[in-house]
Amino acid sequence: MRSPTQPELSRGDVVALLREAFGASVAVVDCAELSGGGFAAVWRVRLSDGRDVVLKAGPGPELPLLRYERGMIACEAAYFRLVGDRVPEVPVPRVLHHGDGWLLTTLLPGRPLSADRGGDHDGVREQLGAALARVHTVTGGHFGYTGPRAQGATWPSAFAAMVESLLADAVTWHVTLPVPADTIRAAVAAGAADLATVERPALVHFDLWDGNVLAVDGRLTGLVDGERFLYGDPLVDFVSPLLRRRIEEEPDHPFVRGYAAATGRPVLFDASAGRRLALYRMYLYLLMTVEVPSRGITDEWRRTGLARLLAEEVALASRPR
Repeated sequence: MRSPTQPELSRGDVVALLREAFGASVAVVDCAELSGGGFAAVWRVRLSDGRDVVLKAGPGPELPLLRYERGMIACEAAYFRLVGDRVPEVPVPRVLHHGDGWLLTTLLPGRPLSADRGGDHDGVREQLGAALARVHTVTGGHFGYTGPRAQGATWPSAFAAMVESLLADAVTWHVTLPVPADTIRAAVAAGAADLATVERPALVHFDLWDGNVLAVDGRLTGLVDGERFLYGDPLVDFVSPLLRRRIEEEPDHPFVRGYAAATGRPVLFDASAGRRLALYRMYLYLLMTVEVPSRGITDEWRRTGLARLLAEEVALASRPR
């Protein structure tokens, strides 16, 4: 089902945006909307100069969004530019033009890992771990999101603000949570000391599930959909690559091997890391729960299986130190 946040563009709309970006120097030869996105409309466009580019258009300013979703297209442009400038060896699209709520980038080769569910992706996942280790060397000036969104001077304050923002969205969108909001707040408070061990705001992607990882013949070719990036604990990026699982229970996972090889030291999943990972999974599952009405999601698992996962991670994060 199409999300209400995805604008319905016509070929004429695409042509007009490309003309705004490039003027009359190039023309649109062919274009088609791509599937798989959940927030913005994404089109593949072939230009008269032979290039294939990607057009991404977000919702209009009149559409109500979750608080963290404000300005997400601009955030994606910022992420690609950051990675391209600071860690150019990591493959991300190059920004060609950033308009008001829309973005043009180069088209990377490859297919999402989610498009080949039966494939052997261990090598790609190992490369992904190594790539993220390099991205995590980029340091921000604060913790949390950028712009007028949840952030803080410390990781505990930023993470608490991020959770509060989602809890406020749950009230706004009349979402019934499977766990009381105060229980979620208590889990965050219980983990404050562990969160405080994170003293450097590393650049994290946050959303590297298989649909956002591109590969060709066992080679990592792209990280896409960087609009949810934030600055915080590198362990945040250890959650979405193993969605619905716990990476600390799979210490020999290829992602972990690649990350350790790139940093030159093992990834330690001690008790503190385990509690933080539980909080980050809790945050992701809370986000996925709260976004259901704003995205028009009707998937039954979002109401049953996701509720179970959220409750389990809240309980895990709430255990005494």
